[in-house]
Amino acid sequence: MFRVDGLKKQQIGPALLGCIYSFIQDKLAKEEHNSALNLNKINTQWRTVLREVKTRELHKDIEILSQTFERVVDCKDSVIKSLAKDLSEAEEQYAHALRGHLHSIDQLLALQRRRLNLLEESYNTELEALTKEFETERKTIIDQHEKEIHYLQDVFMAMEQNYIDAEYESKLEFQSLWDDLKNKNLEEKHFLRLQLENIVEDLWRRFQDALKNYTDATEDQKIAFETLQVKDEKSSKEIEAQMKKIQRLQDSIMTLKSKIMVHSRESEDQNQYIRKDKELVLAQLRKLKAQRTQARELSQENLVKLTMESNATLKALRRIVDKGEKILKLAEICRKFETEEEKVLPFYSSVLTPKEQEEIEEIYPEELTEQLAKVIVNYTGMENFWKRYNKVKLEQLSLQHRHVQLLEINGKLREMLKQYLDGISVSDEVMSQLNPLFIVNHRSNLTQPLSTPTTQPGDKPPPTTYNITEAAHVISHIL
Repeated sequence: MFRVDGLKKQQIGPALLGCIYSFIQDKLAKEEHNSALNLNKINTQWRTVLREVKTRELHKDIEILSQTFERVVDCKDSVIKSLAKDLSEAEEQYAHALRGHLHSIDQLLALQRRRLNLLEESYNTELEALTKEFETERKTIIDQHEKEIHYLQDVFMAMEQNYIDAEYESKLEFQSLWDDLKNKNLEEKHFLRLQLENIVEDLWRRFQDALKNYTDATEDQKIAFETLQVKDEKSSKEIEAQMKKIQRLQDSIMTLKSKIMVHSRESEDQNQYIRKDKELVLAQLRKLKAQRTQARELSQENLVKLTMESNATLKALRRIVDKGEKILKLAEICRKFETEEEKVLPFYSSVLTPKEQEEIEEIYPEELTEQLAKVIVNYTGMENFWKRYNKVKLEQLSLQHRHVQLLEINGKLREMLKQYLDGISVSDEVMSQLNPLFIVNHRSNLTQPLSTPTTQPGDKPPPTTYNITEAAHVISHIL
């Protein structure tokens, strides 16, 4: 029995343990389900509470903003009224200044017109004097040139006439000599012919006698001799004629050569004299041309110089007028942006004390020379301008410095706003980064405290930040 009971107990034990285990698991599952439901209920209730708190804060902020907006609107209205008054006063001042400025501009324009008229009159007088001098010199040069041309033409005509006369005389002499030689040659020829005829007659008689004797002796050789005699006579006549011609030609050549030599010497002497005269005349002509060209170049250079200087002065005056108009326009534009203090006191006095001024002069001593004194006297009228210019530069530098400071503050505020937005939102990226609102076991995951932004005097205080801990995170970590 005991064994049976023991066996039954042994069989019932594991089944009971399995039932207990399954019951416990069901109970745990139910508890987990209930805990999840309760957690969701708590989260929803906590969110409604947070929404109500946030709406109250937003209502308060809206009321504060509306009050500030009304206050700002009132301030703006007062500023607009004051600006309207200032605008009316500025318009009156501008009208008064404009009238004075226009009056001064009219005076300056009248003075400039008078000056330009005087300059134009002086220029016209000088131009007329130069043109008169140029015309007189031109007339004298042209007259002298015409006289020299007439003189050279007369010289050439005289030379041609002399040459024609000499040529005619030489031809007459040559003709007379030629006639004399011809007559002499004819007389000599006639005399020689008579002598030869007498000699020939004597010889003919002798020859006839000898011929008879000879013909009687030599009849055979007669025919050959006659033929040879005929040939001899012909050749002798031809030789004699040619010799006479040669002699005459040689004589005429010698006479002509002598005449040519004489005439060539005379013509060379005359040509040398004429060449010398021609060279002198050409040298004088070149000299006169050079003087004329120099005078013309000088007059042209003077005219060009006068025109260039007049154009340069006109351009400089136009640039000055344009610059003045531009300065006046800029002054009118800048007058709109002037403050009340600048309108009342446009030229501020020096901020430095006399002691500081003396210290600066001791640190940077400057020796006053004559040239520096002249320059200072010329620029005394620009002192007020440089004061206002330096003031504008200083304000520009201060605004740039202030702009840099505001950019730094804006960057810091943006970082703080980003941290705040990351703190009130839940995501994997936010949970992985440093979060000042994420607190576990009363500890934050930041290693260092947040640095408070530096505020400049006159800046708005940074907005207050609130550390908000989500109850869901606390409950999830506690359970």
